Amino acid sequence: MRIFRLITIIFVVLRFGLDEFLLAHERVRWMRAPLNMLLFMRNTSKPRAVRLRLALENLGPIFVKFGQMLSTRRDLIPTDIADELAKLQDQVPPFPSTQAVAILETAYRKPLREVFQSFEDTPVASASVAQVHFAVLPDGREVAVKILRPGITNIIAHDIALLKVAADLIEWLWADGRRLKPREVITEFEKHLEDELDLMREAANASLLRRNFANSPLLLVPEMYWDYCSTQVIVMERMYGISISQVDELRNAGVDIPKLARNGVEIFYTQVFRDGFFHADMHPGNVQVAPNGQYIALDFGIMGTLTNTDKHYLAQNFIAFFRRDYKRVAEVHIESGWAPIDTRVDELETAIRAVCEPIFDKPLREVSFGRVLLRLFQTSRRFGIEVQPQLVLLQKTLLNIEGLGLQLDPELDLWKTAKPWLERWMSEQVGWRGFLKSLRDEAPNYATMLPQLPRLLHHYLTNDTVNHNEELLHKILKQHRRYNTLLTLISLMILGLIVFEVFIFNLR
Repeated sequence: MRIFRLITIIFVVLRFGLDEFLLAHERVRWMRAPLNMLLFMRNTSKPRAVRLRLALENLGPIFVKFGQMLSTRRDLIPTDIADELAKLQDQVPPFPSTQAVAILETAYRKPLREVFQSFEDTPVASASVAQVHFAVLPDGREVAVKILRPGITNIIAHDIALLKVAADLIEWLWADGRRLKPREVITEFEKHLEDELDLMREAANASLLRRNFANSPLLLVPEMYWDYCSTQVIVMERMYGISISQVDELRNAGVDIPKLARNGVEIFYTQVFRDGFFHADMHPGNVQVAPNGQYIALDFGIMGTLTNTDKHYLAQNFIAFFRRDYKRVAEVHIESGWAPIDTRVDELETAIRAVCEPIFDKPLREVSFGRVLLRLFQTSRRFGIEVQPQLVLLQKTLLNIEGLGLQLDPELDLWKTAKPWLERWMSEQVGWRGFLKSLRDEAPNYATMLPQLPRLLHHYLTNDTVNHNEELLHKILKQHRRYNTLLTLISLMILGLIVFEVFIFNLR
């Protein structure tokens, strides 16, 4: 099956004339003429951007997602291509409404008219994995119904299999292949795609994000109606907003665009560092803006998570970077294990400074993030810094956020906007504030353990296992250890009492 899928990909590339992109380099440009003569029957009269979009749509969801990401990077690709690929965000050709109705009636085991008061046959949005229809529940609530594309699981499975073969080839043929960990990256990508293909998981993701931002003035998340949700269908609250890509329409609605851009940066860092749970598919098709200026998040199939360790090292990296403390950036890379332990700090510091220093104090419109990433990649290769698969989604999301910020407010200073928030967050994690927060978080656990300490202490003191035939020195050493343990237990009891007092005080 893999070979057939590979043949299909090559056929689509040639059919839509994408060899124009592949053979643009002067070293292989000579191949274009004979290839055009060989494939004289094909029609390549449409603009290159249109042909690229049609090819990605034909190749399926993984390629569509690649096109979606590219569409937000207007600093990396020509405008005509960016404009055309933007249609992939929510204008992928839909599957027939008859299929959608059949899927719904199978899921609910009853006719559609008994499930919804009304149902719009024409989808309001159609993406690579699912499409959305508006409907009204029997009690009058307006909802959005998301339906998984039929047969999409097998298509994605084939594409993932091909990507794994490509990853093996990269590791085998390229000297840097193992350091880049392509197979681990694809495995991470596959895990998130599996989550996206189970709509119940998406609904659960949305529910958690909604709780994280309950009563937030920055972000709205639709409510999930669980009685109508399954693995192939989810029903959620209908949201009213303007697409974030419609900047002129937002401005006409009275939305403060520079403030909106700054709020987007704050939402991103709040998700990453406060919650360790973030929306990882933030292209314009998934983001709207309410009339009051709040962001509206949609499509929760791909969410990223970070451990406390990842958050700690990332925050230290960001803050040191914002302070231009490149020595600390280098040290954190080594401490975290991202760079080899024998890396010279001064050499890595100098290399990072050469990449990052030129982009400070510049608005987004003057920063080519693509060139920055390329130079960072070259630096990583030089120092043997390994790719961290768990951070790939974060890097992709950061690119999306920077792309959205560029569309909203080219004058936005991404670094100065983020620095105060991160410094405030770090002050809450370390020092006396962090200590009190940890104490408060752990107080319930200590309160549970505290009543058990006297019994454990009594059991220890009455459990005499000393062998009277042992040498005197061994007895003395063992008694010494026993007294040390006794002192430790007493200290724990005292600490437990203090923690318990703090816990009771907070309850008051």
